[in-house]
Amino acid sequence: MKRNMVFLLLSIIMAITVSGCDDNSSPNKVTDTDKGAKEAPMLASLVSAGSLPALAERMPIPADIKVEDVVEEIGQYGGDWKMPWMGPSDKWGVGQPTEEALFRFNKEGNKVEPNVAKGFEVNADSTVFTIHLREGMKWSDGVPFTADDVLFYWEHMLTKGTFGKKTYDAYYSVDPVTGDKALAEVKKIDNYTFTVTHKYPSVQFLERVAIDNKWFFAPAHFHKTILPEFVGDAKTLEITKKWGYEDPKVFLVETGYYDWLHKEIPTLRAWVPKTDPNSDQFIMERNPYFWKTDSKGKQLPYIDRIVATKIQDPSQKLLGKLSGDYNLVVFDSKDFTVLKENEKKGDYRVIPWTQPAWSSSGIQLNQTTEDPNLRKLFQDIRFREALSIGVNRVEISEIVSNGLAEPIQASVPKGVIGYQDGWAKQWSEFNPKRANQILDEIGLTTRDKNNFRKYADGSDLTLTIIESSTDSAAFLELLKKYYEDMGLKTNIKVVDGGTHFDLKYANKIPMTTENISVANVAFRPDALVPLRVITPWFGHYGLYSSSGGKEGVKPEGDVAKILEIWDKIKASKSVDEINKLSNEIVKLHQKNQWIIGYAGPTPMLIAAANSIHNIPKDAVWADEYRSLGQGHPSQFFIKK
Repeated sequence: MKRNMVFLLLSIIMAITVSGCDDNSSPNKVTDTDKGAKEAPMLASLVSAGSLPALAERMPIPADIKVEDVVEEIGQYGGDWKMPWMGPSDKWGVGQPTEEALFRFNKEGNKVEPNVAKGFEVNADSTVFTIHLREGMKWSDGVPFTADDVLFYWEHMLTKGTFGKKTYDAYYSVDPVTGDKALAEVKKIDNYTFTVTHKYPSVQFLERVAIDNKWFFAPAHFHKTILPEFVGDAKTLEITKKWGYEDPKVFLVETGYYDWLHKEIPTLRAWVPKTDPNSDQFIMERNPYFWKTDSKGKQLPYIDRIVATKIQDPSQKLLGKLSGDYNLVVFDSKDFTVLKENEKKGDYRVIPWTQPAWSSSGIQLNQTTEDPNLRKLFQDIRFREALSIGVNRVEISEIVSNGLAEPIQASVPKGVIGYQDGWAKQWSEFNPKRANQILDEIGLTTRDKNNFRKYADGSDLTLTIIESSTDSAAFLELLKKYYEDMGLKTNIKVVDGGTHFDLKYANKIPMTTENISVANVAFRPDALVPLRVITPWFGHYGLYSSSGGKEGVKPEGDVAKILEIWDKIKASKSVDEINKLSNEIVKLHQKNQWIIGYAGPTPMLIAAANSIHNIPKDAVWADEYRSLGQGHPSQFFIKK
């Protein structure tokens, strides 16, 4: 992703941040405390006691160790990363920062680089990808990590859907002539090499894997002990109940997909879980077998533990940060003013990361929502225009973002691939008179005793917005006011994160404020192309695609065109052709405005104690890059 998307205001914020930071350390400076130490004291003690193998025996062979660059300086060992979280429903709160992908995106976000993988080769027509692993690398329990773990995952988990996911689109290539799709073949070459062979060219295979299927591997020695294929249905059910679950399907999703929450499951992450995720504190402790070092040969991570303290309400996050309970927390822009005002008193700094988001306050209308009357309304472009121009964006920006966000339409930000000149102003002018006129033209002229509009057939018309937290409360109250000023009765329902997730997949969320943030549609199409159930605006169009037409709602019109274009992208033989086709997808979104934005994007704010170092100041916060994980947290450290 291009790096010039920073807004003028964000530039000012960053200038203030940089000028206020103590950055008198030189790169690769070795501190006196850890001079000569190659592993954390807590691990060295275990080695001395004979309960842990020596460091050299725990690492890959020297040539295959991953050397992680540090942002500021060589770090010190020790300390806790203290953060708030909402419990197991907030799986990604600890999942993304600790994730170790087969391939990850580089700092610029425009290509991938090896991570768990050591390297790769690609043949001339991008059909055969040869991937090399790190010799001597081990899981967190000391068992060797090899190509068998890749093949096991592919053959017994991914292609069989044991953890609730269908085979990702990345593994299908497309015939450029017929449009037929073919599943790739994965083959082991030796213990540390495997190939992925496509029938047709797949130019962006590695980028897609880095997003769709970062964990293209699993600890075979663990999963062989729980999968029905190996132990039988009765034994799996017995294990399921022993773990505290009732449904084996749910159990296999938890262990096969959300593995970082369970201390019983070996991992490749820098920190491993030590407590039950349902407890008041979820603690992750350094992985003795972590396979990365800094440039001085010191095993990472620097920080001993991640301590995630459960909170009941999102407001506790800000209060806890201001009182010093947490030393590294992520906030959105609504808390900017309070955070900046308390920086000195709280002994922390606010680091803004830019986002490739389309908006900071917006609404998605599910085009396949179950109610036929509501679905017809949502699919009417005139209705979407009325919802857009009937809301005062200036007021939304001032109240919700403290004026940080521009009062513009949801659109690709300038500087991001797919930017369209003029899109930000589309349907952005506040015009309640015209909005009401449009609603009348649609046929919503009948009113009830409370002056709320009814459908033409006289039935009740209610817009229901379902949220997973109260974070958007101020925005939603304003939205409700403006919608009801237009005669549209609006209900707001808040459920927990897990329930919201389940409702989304069941196609039972008609409207929600989930945002669109896409660095490159060719890299991450899921939010804009209905390939699977993930983004509310296209609902069960995605299920239709992922099930091969067996379930869901068949896409029509411009949504069907998007899928046709995506198939062409998959079959493309050049990056230029891919970029051209990607732009066509974005233009269809501009034309239809399925996602309505009321305030432009704002930065994500990292509130870090001044004692925590090596946090990048110029990174991009994007799901594709794993959010805070883009800063490579294993090299964060706490200066004593």
